[in-house]
Amino acid sequence: LCAAVPLKDMKLLDVKLGQLPTWLAMRDFTPSGIVGALRRGYDRYYNKYINVKKGGLGGISMVLAGYVVVSYIWSYSHL
Repeated sequence: LCAAVPLKDMKLLDVKLGQLPTWLAMRDFTPSGIVGALRRGYDRYYNKYINVKKGGLGGISMVLAGYVVVSYIWSYSHL
């Protein structure tokens, strides 16, 4: 009924545990691939939480909370 999706095109949440090493081997770990993945993640976050018709504090507060956690970790290196 539904077409089988190739392992290379599957999302991480759709990959079975036994397929994980093969799926990871198919990822692009070159510098341009990593930059592309970060760019896609930023675009997804921006379009979901920031660039909305009726905005709220959710997206900005997540960024602020992440900044507080990272700053705390950097300040206390024994953690």
